[in-house]
Amino acid sequence: MAHDVHIIGGGLAGSEAAWQLAQRGVSVRLSEMRGAPADKGGEMTPAHQSDGLAELVCSNSFRSDDDTKNAVGLLHHEMRAMDSLVMRAGEVARVPAGSAMAVDRDVFSAEVQKALSEHPKVEVVRERIDTLPESGLTIVATGPLTAQSLAQSIVNATGEERLAFFDAIAPIVHRDSIDMSKCWIQSRWNKRTEASNEEGDYINCPMTKEQYLAFHQGLIDGEKGEFQNWEKDTPYFDGCMPIEVMAERGVETLRYGPMKGVGLDNPYDTSEEHPQGRWPYAVVQLRQDNKLGTLWNMVGFQTKLKYGAQVELFRTIPGLENAEFARLGGLHRNTFLNSPMVLDRQLRLKAAPHIRFAGQVTGCEGYVESSAVGLIAGMMAAEELAGREWSPPPATSAIGALLSHITGDAEADTFQPMNVNFGLFPPLHEVKKKQRKEAYTSRAKADLAQWLKASESVPV
Repeated sequence: MAHDVHIIGGGLAGSEAAWQLAQRGVSVRLSEMRGAPADKGGEMTPAHQSDGLAELVCSNSFRSDDDTKNAVGLLHHEMRAMDSLVMRAGEVARVPAGSAMAVDRDVFSAEVQKALSEHPKVEVVRERIDTLPESGLTIVATGPLTAQSLAQSIVNATGEERLAFFDAIAPIVHRDSIDMSKCWIQSRWNKRTEASNEEGDYINCPMTKEQYLAFHQGLIDGEKGEFQNWEKDTPYFDGCMPIEVMAERGVETLRYGPMKGVGLDNPYDTSEEHPQGRWPYAVVQLRQDNKLGTLWNMVGFQTKLKYGAQVELFRTIPGLENAEFARLGGLHRNTFLNSPMVLDRQLRLKAAPHIRFAGQVTGCEGYVESSAVGLIAGMMAAEELAGREWSPPPATSAIGALLSHITGDAEADTFQPMNVNFGLFPPLHEVKKKQRKEAYTSRAKADLAQWLKASESVPV
């Protein structure tokens, strides 16, 4: 099939960009190396486990779905308003997760793949692309695991050394191997949504002070994976910090992070030693990972511990003594551009403007943010093909604020991947602090609605 736009990479951003273009009548060739035959350069990444489009390799959570006080929840709202395929598929694959949006990763990937494979304007081709195309509108959305050959081609084109950090993967536990006589189900502060389970959305494994201190020391002492020489100086992204690296920051760090016990009422603790109630000294939380409820992931437990050390240590957690792991934690390298330096305001490579970049390779962080940048890259390419001048989304919106950060508002010298957050938004100093988040979201919704109404780039 002849194509108007070539998209390289079938992850979240590439899939979303393909959908946005196809819905506007633009023909797309979507190249994905996973699943390609050997003579086409087929290759699996260190983190992927299938050849499915938009496979989720880390958490199964799209984070908060609250669009009134939360920046990523607002981004969900905006993407739904812009006919996001990721949000469509996410609703079909949704599993209970309190006020967060979490999905069954297999159902999610299958929904995305089905939508694109059946679209008459999309041709999914299993092939590895080793160099940047010399001509033709192209969107590169190869993500944090860009193949070495293509990554080198990008470095050659930008003249800048790529930046990199490590992204860690949390373990997944089989539900029937958890000892529920020592754990209980509850959402923190008993917060519920329509998608919530009846009892709550998290399995909570409580720890006494003695158990916590022993566990903390085990994280410090546990055998870790070794790095190559060229990897040793690579920084971590704070939003996906390995659990043992957090532990190294201080003995109390985890108790104020992923292992905090506040807002959780331990039914097994009948003592009077807790002045705020029966909050555990520390807690390990597990969140449902698939629709069947058979798999649960350990929240915030990304790790670079070796597999044997993981099993030994994690089975000291109350309730997980006999845990069976569907997947152990892991670590992979993440590659991204110094986007404020090498990309223009339309995500085009300054050295080769026929090429756009989208997704995590641009220096956004998170599933939702990656998808959002893919969405906007697809819209930009469609406008360019139509010969219309691009009008960017308002900087007061979540997607506009994220785009502004990536394409110029951030300092190039210190540029690092960023989740969407209200710190990227034009400030509202005149609004009282307690009301500011609601003010940000209200302003964003109104401004984006006006932009969408005025935009000519609407799906056919």
